[in-house]
Amino acid sequence: MEKICIIGAGNLGVAIARGVVRAGLLKADQVILTRRNPDKLAAMQQEGFVVTDNNKDAVQQSSMIILCIQPKQTAGVVAEIASGLHAHHHILVSTVTGVSTTEISVQLGDRPIPVVRAMPNTAIAIAQSMTCICAHQATTEQVNQVINLFEALGKTLVVEERLMRASTVLAASGIAFFMRFMRATTQGGIQLGFDAEDAMCIAAQTARGAAMLLQENHSHPELEIDRVTTPEGCTIEGLNEMEHQGLSSAIIKGLVASHDKINSIRK
Repeated sequence: MEKICIIGAGNLGVAIARGVVRAGLLKADQVILTRRNPDKLAAMQQEGFVVTDNNKDAVQQSSMIILCIQPKQTAGVVAEIASGLHAHHHILVSTVTGVSTTEISVQLGDRPIPVVRAMPNTAIAIAQSMTCICAHQATTEQVNQVINLFEALGKTLVVEERLMRASTVLAASGIAFFMRFMRATTQGGIQLGFDAEDAMCIAAQTARGAAMLLQENHSHPELEIDRVTTPEGCTIEGLNEMEHQGLSSAIIKGLVASHDKINSIRK
């Protein structure tokens, strides 16, 4: 890639920009950030990133364009930049929630631009994102370019497009869900006698260890749970009380509610 352009450089766009530079994929001056109010990107400009409010100009200078905009803005932005896109030179990457690759291709008209949909999460800022990817009218080489970019910023998984809404919930919204569980764990630790800082330290490292056990051992959560619980022990007592209070049910219902909400976000 010569340059990439991130249209709509809010929290996610800025995280991607800093991530690709931190990973050594590009230098800051090879990343163009656009925003309607570029003054809000003054700090990024000081870091060496190119900042502008001209989407068309940014597209013409880039080989990969990443859309980090709201769903309701998609049609207008795509119409604005469509004339500057060329199939032999550009890859259009969308991180837009709930907008399919087919919809974007239709908005592009008769231009056969490769469209790749990527759903990262905010952990991309520390190169620990989980990014799900699907593509339309893109070659294997083009998809691999996008995969390579996001692999440098965490883990990637290529999925069918029908699963992208679920990917949004599990990966992108999932960060907030896990954070809420961490907050509750910390509050419990405070009630048990720890100060807030120590409770958070214990909770965060324990959560990290739990995740790594699953990744390193390729095991099922219940298997790891069985290794902790003992007959008539304190762990099973706590787990059973959480389940009696609806822990698993509440989480599943929350995921489904978030998934259903995606349909109405664009309205």
